[in-house]
Amino acid sequence: MPKSAFSPPATARRLVPSEPPDRTAPLPLRHRLPGHLPLPRLGPTDRAVLWLYALTRVGVWTTAYCTGRLFTGDGKAQRAPSMMSRWEQWDWGYYLHIARDGYFPAPVPGAVLGSGAATPDNREAFFPGFPLLLRAVHLLIRDWTAAGLLISFVAGAVAVLSLARIAELDGRSARTSVAGRGATRLPDDGNGTGSRAVLFLLLSPCAVFLAAGYTEALFLAFALPCWLAAKRGNWPLAAALAAAATTVRISGLFLGAALVVQLLTSGPLTKRLRLLHWPALSALPALVYAWYLHARTGDWMAWKHAEERGWYRTFHSPWQAWRHTWDGAFDHTQATPYALLFQFELVAMAVGLALLCLLLKRRRWPEAVYLGLSLWALGTSYWYMSVPRASLLWWPLWTGLAAWSVRRPWLTTAYVCVAAPLATVLTVAFTSGRWAG
Repeated sequence: MPKSAFSPPATARRLVPSEPPDRTAPLPLRHRLPGHLPLPRLGPTDRAVLWLYALTRVGVWTTAYCTGRLFTGDGKAQRAPSMMSRWEQWDWGYYLHIARDGYFPAPVPGAVLGSGAATPDNREAFFPGFPLLLRAVHLLIRDWTAAGLLISFVAGAVAVLSLARIAELDGRSARTSVAGRGATRLPDDGNGTGSRAVLFLLLSPCAVFLAAGYTEALFLAFALPCWLAAKRGNWPLAAALAAAATTVRISGLFLGAALVVQLLTSGPLTKRLRLLHWPALSALPALVYAWYLHARTGDWMAWKHAEERGWYRTFHSPWQAWRHTWDGAFDHTQATPYALLFQFELVAMAVGLALLCLLLKRRRWPEAVYLGLSLWALGTSYWYMSVPRASLLWWPLWTGLAAWSVRRPWLTTAYVCVAAPLATVLTVAFTSGRWAG
Protein backbone atom coordinates (compact mmCIF):
# COMPACT_ATOMS: atom_id res chain seq x y z
CA MET A 1 0.00 0.00 0.00
CA PRO A 2 1.44 3.42 -0.89
CA LYS A 3 2.80 5.48 1.98
CA SER A 4 0.48 8.37 1.14
CA ALA A 5 -2.47 6.27 2.29
CA PHE A 6 -1.34 6.76 5.87
CA SER A 7 -0.61 10.47 5.58
CA PRO A 8 -3.24 13.17 6.24
CA PRO A 9 -3.58 16.00 3.78
CA ALA A 10 -1.18 18.91 4.19
CA THR A 11 -3.97 21.19 5.38
CA ALA A 12 -4.97 18.72 8.06
CA ARG A 13 -1.41 18.48 9.32
CA ARG A 14 -1.26 22.21 9.71
CA LEU A 15 -4.37 22.19 11.89
CA VAL A 16 -3.17 19.54 14.37
CA PRO A 17 -2.38 21.46 17.61
CA SER A 18 -0.94 18.58 19.65
CA GLU A 19 2.49 18.38 18.02
CA PRO A 20 4.89 20.70 19.91
CA PRO A 21 7.57 22.64 18.05
CA ASP A 22 10.72 20.58 17.71
CA ARG A 23 13.33 22.71 19.48
CA THR A 24 15.89 19.91 19.40
CA ALA A 25 15.74 18.93 15.72
CA PRO A 26 18.96 19.36 13.70
CA LEU A 27 19.44 22.85 12.40
CA PRO A 28 19.85 23.63 8.72
CA LEU A 29 23.48 23.66 7.71
CA ARG A 30 23.61 27.42 7.38
CA HIS A 31 22.73 27.74 11.08
CA ARG A 32 25.26 25.25 12.38
CA LEU A 33 27.81 27.79 13.48
CA PRO A 34 30.27 27.20 16.31
CA GLY A 35 28.70 30.06 18.22
CA HIS A 36 25.15 28.69 18.03
CA LEU A 37 24.19 27.48 21.51
CA PRO A 38 21.97 24.41 21.90
CA LEU A 39 19.66 26.45 24.17
CA PRO A 40 18.61 29.32 21.91
CA ARG A 41 15.34 30.22 23.65
CA LEU A 42 13.18 29.31 26.60
CA GLY A 43 9.84 27.59 26.15
CA PRO A 44 7.13 26.61 28.64
CA THR A 45 8.98 23.46 29.65
CA ASP A 46 12.18 25.40 30.19
CA ARG A 47 10.43 27.86 32.48
CA ALA A 48 8.81 25.01 34.41
CA VAL A 49 12.20 23.34 34.75
CA LEU A 50 13.82 26.51 36.06
CA TRP A 51 10.99 26.96 38.55
CA LEU A 52 11.51 23.40 39.75
CA TYR A 53 15.24 24.05 40.00
CA ALA A 54 14.68 27.19 42.08
CA LEU A 55 12.28 25.43 44.45
CA THR A 56 14.68 22.54 45.04
CA ARG A 57 17.49 25.04 45.74
CA VAL A 58 15.28 26.59 48.42
CA GLY A 59 14.74 23.13 49.86
CA VAL A 60 18.45 22.29 49.93
CA TRP A 61 19.36 25.60 51.56
CA THR A 62 16.55 25.24 54.11
CA THR A 63 17.92 21.82 55.04
CA ALA A 64 21.43 23.26 55.35
CA TYR A 65 20.15 26.11 57.52
CA CYS A 66 18.36 23.76 59.90
CA THR A 67 21.32 21.40 59.99
CA GLY A 68 23.60 24.21 61.12
CA ARG A 69 21.34 24.87 64.08
CA LEU A 70 20.49 21.31 65.04
CA PHE A 71 24.02 19.89 64.84
CA THR A 72 26.31 22.41 66.53
CA GLY A 73 28.76 20.00 68.11
CA ASP A 74 28.16 19.96 71.87
CA GLY A 75 24.44 20.64 71.61
CA LYS A 76 24.69 23.64 73.96
CA ALA A 77 25.95 26.31 71.57
CA GLN A 78 23.90 29.48 71.52
CA ARG A 79 25.35 30.75 68.28
CA ALA A 80 25.11 28.64 65.13
CA PRO A 81 27.97 28.40 62.63
CA SER A 82 27.78 30.69 59.64
CA MET A 83 25.68 29.53 56.72
CA MET A 84 28.68 29.56 54.39
CA SER A 85 30.64 27.25 56.66
CA ARG A 86 28.00 24.55 56.04
CA TRP A 87 29.34 24.25 52.50
CA GLU A 88 33.06 24.21 53.30
CA GLN A 89 33.33 20.45 53.48
CA TRP A 90 35.70 17.78 52.20
CA ASP A 91 36.75 18.33 48.54
CA TRP A 92 35.91 22.02 48.73
CA GLY A 93 39.17 22.56 50.59
CA TYR A 94 41.15 21.20 47.66
CA TYR A 95 39.42 23.43 45.13
CA LEU A 96 39.92 26.44 47.39
CA HIS A 97 43.62 25.77 47.95
CA ILE A 98 44.26 25.24 44.24
CA ALA A 99 42.35 28.40 43.28
CA ARG A 100 44.03 30.48 45.98
CA ASP A 101 47.56 29.05 46.11
CA GLY A 102 48.00 27.00 42.94
CA TYR A 103 49.07 23.40 42.61
CA PHE A 104 52.60 23.88 43.91
CA PRO A 105 52.67 26.60 46.58
CA ALA A 106 55.74 27.43 48.61
CA PRO A 107 56.54 24.60 51.05
CA VAL A 108 54.97 25.00 54.48
CA PRO A 109 57.47 24.61 57.33
CA GLY A 110 56.98 21.26 58.99
CA ALA A 111 54.82 19.80 56.19
CA VAL A 112 55.47 16.12 55.57
CA LEU A 113 55.19 14.73 52.06
CA GLY A 114 54.10 11.16 51.46
CA SER A 115 56.14 8.77 49.40
CA GLY A 116 56.28 10.16 45.87
CA ALA A 117 53.95 13.07 46.72
CA ALA A 118 54.53 16.48 45.17
CA THR A 119 52.27 18.27 47.68
CA PRO A 120 51.18 17.30 51.21
CA ASP A 121 47.51 16.94 50.22
CA ASN A 122 47.88 15.31 46.75
CA ARG A 123 45.92 18.15 45.20
CA GLU A 124 47.23 17.22 41.75
CA ALA A 125 44.42 14.65 41.62
CA PHE A 126 41.92 17.46 40.93
CA PHE A 127 41.64 18.86 37.41
CA PRO A 128 42.06 22.64 37.04
CA GLY A 129 38.78 23.70 35.38
CA PHE A 130 36.74 24.41 38.50
CA PRO A 131 39.59 26.06 40.49
CA LEU A 132 40.44 28.32 37.55
CA LEU A 133 36.84 29.44 37.21
CA LEU A 134 36.62 29.86 40.98
CA ARG A 135 39.63 32.15 40.92
CA ALA A 136 38.07 34.21 38.11
CA VAL A 137 34.68 34.55 39.87
CA HIS A 138 36.51 35.48 43.09
CA LEU A 139 37.58 38.70 41.38
CA LEU A 140 33.92 39.77 41.57
CA ILE A 141 32.66 37.76 44.56
CA ARG A 142 35.27 38.22 47.27
CA ASP A 143 33.99 35.42 49.49
CA TRP A 144 35.49 32.19 48.15
CA THR A 145 32.65 29.95 49.31
CA ALA A 146 29.99 32.25 47.88
CA ALA A 147 31.88 32.29 44.58
CA GLY A 148 31.91 28.49 44.46
CA LEU A 149 28.21 28.27 45.29
CA LEU A 150 27.40 30.81 42.59
CA ILE A 151 29.29 28.77 40.00
CA SER A 152 27.33 25.65 40.89
CA PHE A 153 24.03 27.55 40.97
CA VAL A 154 24.43 28.98 37.47
CA ALA A 155 25.93 25.79 36.08
CA GLY A 156 23.10 23.75 37.56
CA ALA A 157 20.52 25.89 35.78
CA VAL A 158 22.27 25.31 32.45
CA ALA A 159 22.50 21.59 33.21
CA VAL A 160 18.81 21.07 33.99
CA LEU A 161 17.73 22.98 30.90
CA SER A 162 19.99 20.81 28.78
CA LEU A 163 18.84 17.62 30.46
CA ALA A 164 15.21 18.49 29.73
CA ARG A 165 16.09 19.08 26.07
CA ILE A 166 17.88 15.73 25.85
CA ALA A 167 14.92 13.94 27.43
CA GLU A 168 12.55 15.66 25.01
CA LEU A 169 14.72 14.61 22.09
CA ASP A 170 14.85 11.00 23.29
CA GLY A 171 11.09 11.01 23.88
CA ARG A 172 10.44 12.36 20.41
CA SER A 173 12.69 9.70 18.90
CA ALA A 174 10.81 7.02 20.83
CA ARG A 175 7.45 8.28 19.53
CA THR A 176 8.78 8.25 15.99
CA SER A 177 10.06 4.69 16.44
CA VAL A 178 6.73 3.50 17.85
CA ALA A 179 4.83 5.21 15.04
CA GLY A 180 7.10 3.55 12.51
CA ARG A 181 6.12 0.14 13.87
CA GLY A 182 2.43 0.96 13.37
CA ALA A 183 1.49 1.34 17.03
CA THR A 184 -1.79 3.09 17.71
CA ARG A 185 -0.77 4.67 21.03
CA LEU A 186 2.39 6.64 21.53
CA PRO A 187 4.24 7.70 24.66
CA ASP A 188 3.50 11.08 26.19
CA ASP A 189 4.96 14.19 24.65
CA GLY A 190 8.60 15.12 25.11
CA ASN A 191 7.82 18.10 27.31
CA GLY A 192 6.51 15.88 30.09
CA THR A 193 9.54 13.63 29.72
CA GLY A 194 11.91 16.58 30.09
CA SER A 195 10.31 17.80 33.30
CA ARG A 196 10.35 14.32 34.77
CA ALA A 197 14.04 13.82 33.97
CA VAL A 198 14.92 17.04 35.79
CA LEU A 199 12.75 16.06 38.76
CA PHE A 200 14.53 12.71 39.05
CA LEU A 201 17.95 14.37 38.92
CA LEU A 202 17.17 17.14 41.43
CA LEU A 203 15.67 14.70 43.95
CA SER A 204 18.37 12.06 43.53
CA PRO A 205 20.08 10.99 46.78
CA CYS A 206 23.32 12.85 46.06
CA ALA A 207 21.72 16.00 44.66
CA VAL A 208 23.34 18.11 47.40
CA PHE A 209 26.56 18.01 45.38
CA LEU A 210 24.84 19.96 42.59
CA ALA A 211 24.38 22.81 45.07
CA ALA A 212 27.76 22.64 46.79
CA GLY A 213 30.95 24.17 45.40
CA TYR A 214 31.87 20.92 43.68
CA THR A 215 32.50 19.94 40.07
CA GLU A 216 29.33 17.98 39.29
CA ALA A 217 27.13 20.92 38.26
CA LEU A 218 29.88 22.55 36.21
CA PHE A 219 30.70 19.30 34.42
CA LEU A 220 27.04 18.77 33.52
CA ALA A 221 26.78 22.38 32.33
CA PHE A 222 29.40 21.51 29.69
CA ALA A 223 28.64 17.84 29.05
CA LEU A 224 24.87 18.03 28.49
CA PRO A 225 24.92 20.95 26.01
CA CYS A 226 27.82 19.10 24.35
CA TRP A 227 25.61 16.06 23.87
CA LEU A 228 22.81 18.21 22.49
CA ALA A 229 25.20 19.86 20.05
CA ALA A 230 26.40 16.45 18.89
CA LYS A 231 22.81 15.29 18.40
CA ARG A 232 22.19 18.39 16.31
CA GLY A 233 25.30 17.78 14.21
CA ASN A 234 27.17 20.84 15.49
CA TRP A 235 30.53 19.13 15.95
CA PRO A 236 32.70 22.24 16.46
CA LEU A 237 30.53 23.32 19.39
CA ALA A 238 30.35 19.78 20.74
CA ALA A 239 34.14 19.54 20.64
CA ALA A 240 34.60 22.85 22.44
CA LEU A 241 32.15 21.88 25.18
CA ALA A 242 33.68 18.41 25.57
CA ALA A 243 37.11 20.00 25.97
CA ALA A 244 35.71 22.34 28.61
CA ALA A 245 34.19 19.34 30.42
CA THR A 246 37.59 17.62 30.42
CA THR A 247 39.15 20.58 32.20
CA VAL A 248 36.71 19.89 35.05
CA ARG A 249 36.79 16.09 35.41
CA ILE A 250 38.52 13.12 33.84
CA SER A 251 35.02 12.02 32.79
CA GLY A 252 35.37 14.46 29.91
CA LEU A 253 37.55 11.84 28.21
CA PHE A 254 34.69 9.34 28.51
CA LEU A 255 32.40 11.93 26.97
CA GLY A 256 34.87 12.37 24.11
CA ALA A 257 34.85 8.61 23.47
CA ALA A 258 31.04 8.67 23.37
CA LEU A 259 31.19 11.52 20.85
CA VAL A 260 33.41 9.42 18.61
CA VAL A 261 30.88 6.59 18.67
CA GLN A 262 28.00 9.02 18.13
CA LEU A 263 29.78 10.48 15.12
CA LEU A 264 30.60 7.11 13.55
CA THR A 265 27.06 5.77 13.99
CA SER A 266 25.09 8.81 12.84
CA GLY A 267 25.66 8.81 9.09
CA PRO A 268 27.73 7.56 6.17
CA LEU A 269 31.07 6.39 7.50
CA THR A 270 33.20 7.99 4.80
CA LYS A 271 31.79 11.43 5.54
CA ARG A 272 31.99 11.01 9.32
CA LEU A 273 35.63 9.94 9.31
CA ARG A 274 36.55 13.40 8.07
CA LEU A 275 35.03 14.90 11.24
CA LEU A 276 36.84 12.74 13.78
CA HIS A 277 39.29 15.52 14.63
CA TRP A 278 36.47 17.36 16.44
CA PRO A 279 35.72 14.85 19.22
CA ALA A 280 39.46 14.15 19.49
CA LEU A 281 39.87 17.70 20.82
CA SER A 282 38.24 16.62 24.07
CA ALA A 283 41.53 14.99 25.09
CA LEU A 284 43.57 18.17 24.64
CA PRO A 285 42.99 19.65 28.15
CA ALA A 286 44.00 16.37 29.79
CA LEU A 287 47.19 16.29 27.74
CA VAL A 288 48.01 19.89 28.63
CA TYR A 289 47.40 19.19 32.32
CA ALA A 290 49.58 16.06 32.20
CA TRP A 291 52.33 18.08 30.49
CA TYR A 292 52.10 20.78 33.18
CA LEU A 293 52.37 18.26 36.00
CA HIS A 294 55.24 16.49 34.24
CA ALA A 295 57.10 19.78 33.95
CA ARG A 296 56.78 20.25 37.73
CA THR A 297 57.12 16.67 38.96
CA GLY A 298 58.72 14.65 36.16
CA ASP A 299 55.70 12.31 36.23
CA TRP A 300 53.34 12.12 33.25
CA MET A 301 50.72 10.38 35.41
CA ALA A 302 51.09 12.62 38.46
CA TRP A 303 47.33 13.17 38.77
CA LYS A 304 46.64 9.41 38.75
CA HIS A 305 49.39 8.68 41.26
CA ALA A 306 48.01 11.41 43.53
CA GLU A 307 44.62 9.65 43.43
CA GLU A 308 46.28 6.36 44.33
CA ARG A 309 48.11 7.86 47.31
CA GLY A 310 45.22 9.86 48.69
CA TRP A 311 42.10 7.84 47.82
CA TYR A 312 43.13 4.17 47.41
CA ARG A 313 42.51 4.29 43.69
CA THR A 314 45.13 1.68 42.87
CA PHE A 315 44.02 -0.81 40.23
CA HIS A 316 42.14 -3.88 41.42
CA SER A 317 39.97 -6.27 39.47
CA PRO A 318 36.25 -5.49 39.46
CA TRP A 319 35.46 -8.52 41.65
CA GLN A 320 38.14 -7.50 44.16
CA ALA A 321 36.72 -3.99 44.33
CA TRP A 322 33.23 -5.41 44.89
CA ARG A 323 34.46 -7.72 47.63
CA HIS A 324 36.37 -4.98 49.46
CA THR A 325 33.33 -2.69 49.31
CA TRP A 326 31.06 -5.49 50.48
CA ASP A 327 33.36 -6.15 53.42
CA GLY A 328 33.33 -2.46 54.35
CA ALA A 329 29.55 -2.40 54.13
CA PHE A 330 28.64 -5.56 56.05
CA ASP A 331 31.63 -7.05 57.91
CA HIS A 332 31.59 -4.50 60.77
CA THR A 333 35.12 -3.36 59.96
CA GLN A 334 34.06 0.28 59.47
CA ALA A 335 32.25 2.77 61.66
CA THR A 336 28.52 2.62 61.02
CA PRO A 337 28.30 5.89 59.03
CA TYR A 338 30.98 4.67 56.62
CA ALA A 339 29.41 1.21 56.44
CA LEU A 340 26.13 2.83 55.38
CA LEU A 341 27.91 4.79 52.66
CA PHE A 342 29.57 1.61 51.41
CA GLN A 343 26.11 0.09 51.12
CA PHE A 344 25.08 3.08 49.01
CA GLU A 345 28.17 2.49 46.85
CA LEU A 346 27.12 -1.09 46.15
CA VAL A 347 23.57 -0.07 45.26
CA ALA A 348 24.81 2.68 42.93
CA MET A 349 27.19 0.31 41.17
CA ALA A 350 24.39 -2.25 40.72
CA VAL A 351 22.15 0.47 39.24
CA GLY A 352 24.95 1.54 36.91
CA LEU A 353 25.55 -2.01 35.69
CA ALA A 354 21.82 -2.57 35.12
CA LEU A 355 21.64 0.68 33.15
CA LEU A 356 24.65 -0.35 31.07
CA CYS A 357 22.99 -3.66 30.18
CA LEU A 358 19.82 -1.82 29.17
CA LEU A 359 21.75 0.61 26.97
CA LEU A 360 23.54 -2.27 25.27
CA LYS A 361 20.27 -4.12 24.75
CA ARG A 362 18.76 -1.05 23.10
CA ARG A 363 21.91 -0.46 21.05
CA ARG A 364 22.50 2.94 22.54
CA TRP A 365 26.19 2.56 21.79
CA PRO A 366 27.42 6.11 22.52
CA GLU A 367 25.75 6.33 25.93
CA ALA A 368 26.89 2.77 26.71
CA VAL A 369 30.49 3.73 25.97
CA TYR A 370 30.29 6.76 28.26
CA LEU A 371 28.70 4.82 31.10
CA GLY A 372 30.89 1.75 30.63
CA LEU A 373 34.10 3.76 30.87
CA SER A 374 32.78 5.58 33.92
CA LEU A 375 31.91 2.32 35.67
CA TRP A 376 35.29 0.83 34.77
CA ALA A 377 37.11 3.80 36.29
CA LEU A 378 34.98 3.69 39.44
CA GLY A 379 34.86 -0.08 39.76
CA THR A 380 38.55 -0.96 39.52
CA SER A 381 39.88 0.77 42.64
CA TYR A 382 40.57 -0.91 45.97
CA TRP A 383 36.92 -0.26 46.81
CA TYR A 384 34.13 1.86 45.44
CA MET A 385 34.29 5.53 46.29
CA SER A 386 31.88 8.27 45.19
CA VAL A 387 29.87 6.06 42.83
CA PRO A 388 26.51 7.51 44.07
CA ARG A 389 27.84 11.02 43.50
CA ALA A 390 29.07 10.05 40.05
CA SER A 391 25.58 8.82 39.17
CA LEU A 392 24.59 12.48 38.89
CA LEU A 393 26.60 12.50 35.65
CA TRP A 394 24.77 9.51 34.12
CA TRP A 395 22.22 11.44 32.12
CA PRO A 396 20.83 8.26 30.42
CA LEU A 397 19.67 7.19 33.89
CA TRP A 398 17.54 10.30 34.36
CA THR A 399 16.17 10.39 30.82
CA GLY A 400 15.46 6.65 30.97
CA LEU A 401 13.57 6.94 34.25
CA ALA A 402 11.60 9.83 32.78
CA ALA A 403 10.62 7.84 29.71
CA TRP A 404 9.66 4.87 31.88
CA SER A 405 7.52 7.03 34.15
CA VAL A 406 5.48 8.28 31.20
CA ARG A 407 3.94 4.85 30.79
CA ARG A 408 4.02 4.02 34.51
CA PRO A 409 2.97 7.15 36.45
CA TRP A 410 3.32 5.32 39.77
CA LEU A 411 7.10 5.33 39.25
CA THR A 412 7.32 9.08 39.84
CA THR A 413 5.46 8.81 43.14
CA ALA A 414 7.56 5.85 44.26
CA TYR A 415 10.80 7.59 43.32
CA VAL A 416 9.93 10.79 45.18
CA CYS A 417 8.87 8.87 48.29
CA VAL A 418 12.15 6.93 48.40
CA ALA A 419 14.72 9.30 46.92
CA ALA A 420 13.68 12.56 48.57
CA PRO A 421 14.25 11.30 52.16
CA LEU A 422 17.64 9.89 51.13
CA ALA A 423 18.53 13.23 49.53
CA THR A 424 17.61 14.99 52.78
CA VAL A 425 19.70 12.56 54.85
CA LEU A 426 22.78 13.05 52.67
CA THR A 427 22.26 16.82 52.63
CA VAL A 428 22.23 16.80 56.43
CA ALA A 429 25.30 14.56 56.46
CA PHE A 430 27.26 16.75 54.06
CA THR A 431 26.38 20.11 55.58
CA SER A 432 27.17 18.81 59.07
CA GLY A 433 30.65 17.73 58.02
CA ARG A 434 30.03 14.00 57.74
CA TRP A 435 31.14 11.95 54.75
CA ALA A 436 28.32 11.83 52.22
CA GLY A 437 29.98 10.30 49.16
